[in-house]
Amino acid sequence: MAAKEGALPEAAARLKRFMAAEPSARLESVRALTGLFREAQPREMAEESLFRDLLEILIKASNEIEQACKDSSELLDLDTCLVLTAECFRCLRNACVQCAKNQHVMRNLGLIATSIHLIKLLDRMPIKGEPLLTAFRCSLQFLGNIAAGNGDSQNSIWKCAFPDLFLTCLTYSDEKIVAYCCMVLFTCLNSEKVKELLDPRNLSVALHVIKVYKKQLESEWSFLIVTDYLLQCPELVKALYAKLSNQERVTFLELIMAKVSEKNSVTSEEMNVFMRHADFLAGCFQEKCEAVLKLTSAADAEDEEALVTIRLLDILCEMTSNNGQLEYLQTLPDLLQTAIDTLRLTHLAGKQAVNIFTTTHAMTWQEEISHPAVGFKAHLIRLIGNLCYKNKENQDKVYELDGIPLILDNCSIDDNNPSFAVKVISHLLACACTAHVVCKFLDVQC
Repeated sequence: MAAKEGALPEAAARLKRFMAAEPSARLESVRALTGLFREAQPREMAEESLFRDLLEILIKASNEIEQACKDSSELLDLDTCLVLTAECFRCLRNACVQCAKNQHVMRNLGLIATSIHLIKLLDRMPIKGEPLLTAFRCSLQFLGNIAAGNGDSQNSIWKCAFPDLFLTCLTYSDEKIVAYCCMVLFTCLNSEKVKELLDPRNLSVALHVIKVYKKQLESEWSFLIVTDYLLQCPELVKALYAKLSNQERVTFLELIMAKVSEKNSVTSEEMNVFMRHADFLAGCFQEKCEAVLKLTSAADAEDEEALVTIRLLDILCEMTSNNGQLEYLQTLPDLLQTAIDTLRLTHLAGKQAVNIFTTTHAMTWQEEISHPAVGFKAHLIRLIGNLCYKNKENQDKVYELDGIPLILDNCSIDDNNPSFAVKVISHLLACACTAHVVCKFLDVQC
């Protein structure tokens, strides 16, 4: 233990002695400190003077890189500088882990501003070799660690980096840099900062997060940014949706679906947010529902607008499976009628020609079903059934819209109509008026 306690002062003193030496000598000293800071005790023992020395190295590196950007002939001599820069960031990154004291000292020394300035210089360099990319990645890891659990550091990073640096990193060609940027962004975000994304000048940050998720589907940080923050602001959801392409809308709707499908208990405030989403998404579905008819043509099997409609319906089905959201959706004007009208149109399209909406009277249990519209009618029927659940007004409306024969005509159980139609009938039988019509249609005694 005593040897470990003495190792940090010795390593810090060695770094100070070599501050004026060649970069290679400083590099070994910084590496020793990086290793020591993997443990909690050396982190707690670190003194401000050590971080001042690391700051001095980074400032000198910034000056060298800035000069090299002005004079391309000096770019070839930067590798050692970049390797040393990366190691300084590793050292600072490790020193921040679960150590609020070091986070506070570094922030007060100006290491956040210096680091962000250095990142901007790295981005400007015309040659993007591995030493530069490593320094870039380590700098973002440092920002992530100095921000972790530290509101003051988060605010400092936000002030220096938002929106320009985030946009730079989110659109960078290196996947690790993009991922680390998402980590920093997620760590810095809160409900107040999310509102800043509504500014048209800042909306691009949120848009690029969705683009990142679409491109890198395993990006956990971009997923969390959307589900934990962006979806908490209904106005932002509307603004983003309006700016996204149809392909990106499909991705965005899949993220909304992931959030809606969570089984966690929600607060009344969160439920209000969900209801506002439901209102918006129902409106989008009502506006674009007929786009799905394009899928009757094999040539349009991947029509992007139709795919958006399918995803919208999926979400509405999921939302109406939640009692809190169901009661609200049951009151939305015209949603039930839109679902019945769309079912009628798709059912008619399936009768007029053989296509994806044609009833097959068979289930392809063993065969993989790849067409995106498979099950669309089933989900329409599911939505109708959910909207009718314990709701006499909607049950009567189905009767008034002549929806009962239509639903009964879709009672065959195949890929398009798994047992949802039967469930809808059970909901309709709860109403005396519709029960009479159902029984008459089936020619059985009510």
